Amino acid sequence: MHKRIEVCLTPALLHLYDISEHIVVVVDVLRATSSMVYGIDNGATAIIPVAHVEDCLTYAGKGYLLAAERDGEVVKGYDFGNSPFSYTREKVAGKTIVLTTTNGTKALHMARTSARQVVVGSFLNLQALCDWLKTQDRSVLLLCAGWKDHFNLEDTLFAGAVVSKLRTGFTHFDDASVAAEDLYLQAKEDLRGYLRKSSHSHRLEQLNIEEDVKFCLQTDLCTAIPVLTGDALIALQ
Repeated sequence: MHKRIEVCLTPALLHLYDISEHIVVVVDVLRATSSMVYGIDNGATAIIPVAHVEDCLTYAGKGYLLAAERDGEVVKGYDFGNSPFSYTREKVAGKTIVLTTTNGTKALHMARTSARQVVVGSFLNLQALCDWLKTQDRSVLLLCAGWKDHFNLEDTLFAGAVVSKLRTGFTHFDDASVAAEDLYLQAKEDLRGYLRKSSHSHRLEQLNIEEDVKFCLQTDLCTAIPVLTGDALIALQ
């Protein structure tokens, strides 16, 4: 089988891809998928991604941690948002988290409707993810969550990092993969410096979460790969 690797630069383009036999890697490095990876790595039993803030409320009072973020800020009345520092072992081990975010959870819901399998990627689990993808006999689509359906740099850079690591095991690359890899190779020595050009970077600076950004750009802190099973993300076994 000729394994393909493709990059979907924004969820708005997802309808162009036939992903019925693909592994889809959902990418929202600042910060949703980084927090998901970190939370599962730190022993969270499961993370249930929901599309709307109101959906979180249906889980209230049942022992779940409720997490909601919109436009980069914690929604009032929720335990926390999507800062990775909320997903430490002390806070999440043995817990199930119900999470909604501006972009990442939306991309997960779109992917699950037609993909063969959906997993979550971030710089934090880059090597573990790539090692696993190499062993799978399936084509891969890297789905960048972007920002409200627009292209963004940080998710594309991560997609480029995956393409760069998987180059030997796959035969077909689309132009988006080539572009993503070129961007990554240009940026990889100083990801944070490169991302200072990005629009999201300016939004994040106004939110005063530089520590989050730096944290999310670290590679290989985690080995967990969250996989969507039914309604929940759990650790891939």
